[in-house]
Amino acid sequence: MASPARSGRMLLTAPALAIIVAFMLLPLLLMAYISILEKGPAGGVRWGAHTVEAYVAFLFERDLADELVLNTDYLRIFLRSFWLAGLTTLITLAIGFPTALGMALAPPRWRTFLIFLVTVPFWANLLVRNYAWIILLRNNGLVDQARHAVGLGSGPLDLLYTPVAVLIGLVYSYLPFMVLPIFASLEKLDWRLVEAAFDLGARRWQALRRIVVPLAMPGIVAGCILVFIPGLGAFITPELLGGGKALMIGNLIQSQFGAARNWPFGAALSFALLALVLLAMLAYLLRYRAPPGAER
Repeated sequence: MASPARSGRMLLTAPALAIIVAFMLLPLLLMAYISILEKGPAGGVRWGAHTVEAYVAFLFERDLADELVLNTDYLRIFLRSFWLAGLTTLITLAIGFPTALGMALAPPRWRTFLIFLVTVPFWANLLVRNYAWIILLRNNGLVDQARHAVGLGSGPLDLLYTPVAVLIGLVYSYLPFMVLPIFASLEKLDWRLVEAAFDLGARRWQALRRIVVPLAMPGIVAGCILVFIPGLGAFITPELLGGGKALMIGNLIQSQFGAARNWPFGAALSFALLALVLLAMLAYLLRYRAPPGAER
């Protein structure tokens, strides 16, 4: 028989577990089931007709003789998504780490204001922010006019609706997700260790590389995950700034549930993306899990 304390904990966690099961686990199970069904003749699915054709279609397609031939179109979209998400992660890390370090070294009375400045973009909807970048990056936009004003060319910039525009939008959208976790790690850092390194003859770069960066590594890894995973499944930014020319995984999944009406293939793509996300989270938990007895 369960003890009163254990029963109390179960009662307290029951609402949260019920919400997780109802709004996350059951929809995932439904999507998993849809991914192994046949596509309906007019869209949707044929309930009860099971097949793995949706997973096969990721790498193969059927020719006129109904034979499977290699098709790398979807693989290229996945690789493009990984490339843009990875490059976004590297750029936000290069910008976010010095920013977080400066915030951590700032006087305490300024830190709240600096955090406020970092989080200001969240006050506007992501859709509005991307439309703002369209105004900035379009031909004869503000960026183009500024380039002409300083004499860096006379022709149109042609930056909008390119992978570069998508990359700029992703970096802008997810930069706060890199800054804040790193700042949280640096804020708790014992700076007496850095002073001790200086006393022992270490230079600034040596102290940064051997003390600050290793101690901030949990925040760095958390920031990389928080940027890479949403960037991998980004939809609005590639749709608006890419103009359909820089298709990413999120756009591909949306098109399968929308215009293509191929629900099984869209569900299969979603589960492929989910598997990658879970692997990244598992790697993070295994690398930075607390050692036994650390909570005591």
